[in-house]
Amino acid sequence: MPLYGLAALLEIIGCFAVWSWWRGASAYLLIPGALALAGFAYALALTPPPLAGRSYAAYGGVYIAASLIWLWLVEGARPDWADLAGAGLALAGAAVILFAPRG
Repeated sequence: MPLYGLAALLEIIGCFAVWSWWRGASAYLLIPGALALAGFAYALALTPPPLAGRSYAAYGGVYIAASLIWLWLVEGARPDWADLAGAGLALAGAAVILFAPRG
């Protein structure tokens, strides 16, 4: 799951760059933002599931948890109990998708 964590970090950085630009930051932020989003796509393509849809679905849970870490560490807002419960449920769902026995 380290690739999912890397993909999440890169996606959040890229999207945050666009979000910041939209709210008045320099357009130069779009350059590292675009590079981060390209890196996100590459990292997600390297994940182990043989089917893209399953990989993307499992990634969603990791992205939710990583977004809350970003909320806390970068934006300075501590996640509340509902944030943590939701992230836990999303990660549990990701684990079911990734590790369920399939015939």
